Amino acid sequence: MNVKLRVLSTGVLFFLGQAVTAQQTASDTTATEIKEVVVLGYNRTATKPKDVTASTTISAEKFENRPTTSFLNSLQGEAPGLTVNASSGQPGSGKIDMIIRGVGSLSAGTEPLYVIDGIISNATQFRNLNDSDIESASILRDAAATSIYGNRAANGVVVIRTKTGRYNSPMKFSYNMSTGINLLPENDYRLNDARQALRLEQMAGKGIGAGMSDADIANYAGPDTNWRKVFYNPGFTQRHDLSLSVGGEKVNLYSSLGYLDVTGNVPATSDFKRFTFRNNLNGKSDNDRFTYGAQVALSYSRRHQLDEETNTAIRNNSIQNPLHGANAGLPYIEPGRYNSGWDLFNAIGTNFDGGNNIFVLEDILKNTIPNRRNETGILTNINLSYKLTDDLVLTNKSGIDYKYSETNFARAPWNYLAIATASGQTATIWQNDQAVSFTPKPGIEDMAKNNEFNFNSITSLQYSKLFGEKHTVSAGLYMDYLKVHYSSTSQRRTGLDDRTWVFGAGTGYLAPLYSPHPTVAQGAPITYYIPSAGANKVTAGALAYFATLDYDFDDKYGLNGLIRRDGSYRFLDDNKWATFWSIAGRWNIDKEDFMSESGFDMLKLRASYGSMGNQNIIAVTAGNNPMLAGTNLVREVYLTGNGYDNLPGSIGFGGLTNPYVQWEVINQANIGLDFSLLNRRLEGNIDVYDKTTDKLYNDINLSAVTGSYIIKGNNGELQNRGIEGLLKYTAVRTQDARVSVYANASYNKNKILSLEVEDRNGTVRNVVGGPAFQWFLAPYIGVNPDNGNALFLDANGNPTEILNPDTDQIATGKNMYPVWSGGFGFNSEYKGFFLDAHFSFQQGAWKYDNAMAWLYDPTSIGEWNQSSDMLDAWSPSNLGGTQPSLSATNLTYDGYSDRFLKDASFIRLKNVSIGYNIPKSALSGTFVKSMKVFVQAENLYTWTKWRGYDPEPNFSYSLSVYPNMKTVSFGMNVEF
Repeated sequence: MNVKLRVLSTGVLFFLGQAVTAQQTASDTTATEIKEVVVLGYNRTATKPKDVTASTTISAEKFENRPTTSFLNSLQGEAPGLTVNASSGQPGSGKIDMIIRGVGSLSAGTEPLYVIDGIISNATQFRNLNDSDIESASILRDAAATSIYGNRAANGVVVIRTKTGRYNSPMKFSYNMSTGINLLPENDYRLNDARQALRLEQMAGKGIGAGMSDADIANYAGPDTNWRKVFYNPGFTQRHDLSLSVGGEKVNLYSSLGYLDVTGNVPATSDFKRFTFRNNLNGKSDNDRFTYGAQVALSYSRRHQLDEETNTAIRNNSIQNPLHGANAGLPYIEPGRYNSGWDLFNAIGTNFDGGNNIFVLEDILKNTIPNRRNETGILTNINLSYKLTDDLVLTNKSGIDYKYSETNFARAPWNYLAIATASGQTATIWQNDQAVSFTPKPGIEDMAKNNEFNFNSITSLQYSKLFGEKHTVSAGLYMDYLKVHYSSTSQRRTGLDDRTWVFGAGTGYLAPLYSPHPTVAQGAPITYYIPSAGANKVTAGALAYFATLDYDFDDKYGLNGLIRRDGSYRFLDDNKWATFWSIAGRWNIDKEDFMSESGFDMLKLRASYGSMGNQNIIAVTAGNNPMLAGTNLVREVYLTGNGYDNLPGSIGFGGLTNPYVQWEVINQANIGLDFSLLNRRLEGNIDVYDKTTDKLYNDINLSAVTGSYIIKGNNGELQNRGIEGLLKYTAVRTQDARVSVYANASYNKNKILSLEVEDRNGTVRNVVGGPAFQWFLAPYIGVNPDNGNALFLDANGNPTEILNPDTDQIATGKNMYPVWSGGFGFNSEYKGFFLDAHFSFQQGAWKYDNAMAWLYDPTSIGEWNQSSDMLDAWSPSNLGGTQPSLSATNLTYDGYSDRFLKDASFIRLKNVSIGYNIPKSALSGTFVKSMKVFVQAENLYTWTKWRGYDPEPNFSYSLSVYPNMKTVSFGMNVEF
């Protein structure tokens, strides 16, 4: 944990805006030195000059009033070494990729460890965490900062502190509100309008344009539909937050209520509502030896989402995924032609020729495939601390993170896809002593419930003492216990009665139908409407013991050491436990005599080296708890399935496993320099690091006598090396004006050092010497002017029309992850008016634009709209065409080439706000103490070469992406 505070030698600590300051008593007029304090986690603290970690703290004002459903979006570009990519703009989505110092595993996810008020959590919690309650978020990057969290800190740590009350402070109410509009970003695919589509069909000899003359097309006066306006509409955002803070001499309180309502850009199918309540209570005894705290956070959210958000099987499905609709629709087709799924089915059956697929996607916009998810969360903890002596403190913090969710999904009985599916299940059954043809009723409904209970308890004994006047020794002993209990149930009902079925109500289910086989005497019976059910249960846990030791000499030199013993349920025998450690040191150069006239307020050199483990070696679905994945990697089991009528089926071998699987181990070295000068007007830091993951969980060779050639095990090394920097300069600091500028940037080079089994085929490969998940593609060089075929380069660099995927797909040195990332911006204020702007950037990410490839596919002409670039296709009368001939014979090789591999670098105006703080004199005589009004915009503009809606989402292939929305909102903050 790394929360920066401003501390005075006397007084009371409290947060105020970006800094944390200290409040002097009225009688204290003595000038005192301001010191910056870093809270390191597990109740450990250090002043900034004595801190040895590479870490960055983002203050509360960065989260205030932002129109996001997860505060993680607000972290983009705010800290060096941190890359944040929202991979879906679906309101309430958990697809937010957080990467600290590069990808460190080939099998695991990239998600860092999240700690909320000292209790372990995961990213789904942030969907239901009110960002107005957040005091700060700290990004811990090097071994000195993260090793204390042991096996769960392999990907770095994000520590969140929520707001608290202040001792000896009057009661204060705060009300924050904002309302705004959510807009879809633009793309640059240059889709055909109606005349262009007809012209392209004429050129290709396909579709209705094939039979039209130039004059017919020029005089066309029919529909010219912009399908973007059909499939995407503006959404709306509103939020309301009310908080209370108060403090007496021995107790303080912070309470809040929050409401958020967001609708997405896909009509009738995507929205998110959230209610939150938080109560943070802290107190201490009369003699100050005993302190306590209790925190309770309750949340409830409901969201509707597209099926493609979690159903990867339909992402490239042109009749099930409405995100394709804006590109797919032929512009000369008029929307709204069919009122219902039955009307559509009666008209086209299952014939999707001529662009009929657009009507199927349009039917989904009528909410005929509802998908509702409810989540209830309880996050609570209690912390107790007792000072046994002046130097020895005993502390315990225990907390519960409980989540309960319900998911309902259906294809309504009037949905076209349900009707078409049922029509394909017609069978002959035996009824009334005769064989008859029977078509089942359409529709399905899925229901699932999930319970997740996390318990975390941390007990510590901490010692700190000053010897003489120059030697300070601090030590700590800790035990960290984590237990996770998870259970889920699910069921599916088929055959919905359209007269009585109501989504989620449990009504309208048809009774199971059994029929003897009509032609085979001993044949299996024909069955319909048979309910199915499933259940799952997981118990997981981890235990750790660790010790810390810190030494400081005269505020000039410092050493920090840690050793930690971790145990995990995931491994067997000797591999169940592992030891990790770190050591760090610092030299406060500004304290040396020769620096007395240097002008530096602080100049500190620090270095660290350490080892961390990773037990979460299997990637999980976005937002899920990594403790619940890969629960049986080391034990061979026998499995049984269900047969007819849900009777137990035969027992079978579950497959070979490896009992020797163990932790991935991350070793990290870091050298950093922190500085401050010009009376703290200029501050910054620079870090250089080398992070290497050993014992990668990956394929290893296996003797063929086992029936397999490979098995999962530990082998290989993956390296991340980089440099990070942060700089902040306060240009103006007067009573009436304030202007500051800031920037941070990081460079990371990822490289595979060794692997036992390298990838030999595919477009994305892991190969020694290259970055993880490297693109292997043949270069595309344009159009053969002689015949219009596409031209590529083979492995020897020679032009060719025919590629051999085994040899001509070569290493590109590129992958989907950025090499450079960071942010910059400014904060300004003058006599109550303020203007703040924050930009984020990423450079060096390369992604395959499938959506673009579909718009450059001549085989889809007349079925799917195309880019107007295709009008410049090669032909005998257009030998200089920029696109291959519409009848080119080798376009199947496109997928093996880099023709659609595109640079996804971007600079984004992430957030800009302008507003006014109403003078207190204008509020005199009212109950209002302060008021601020503002207008702000999120994701307002993006500079990029990427031609799709959004370059940000983290993916290899871009075929189905819910774009991140642009939001413009108005709001106010009132204190009374």
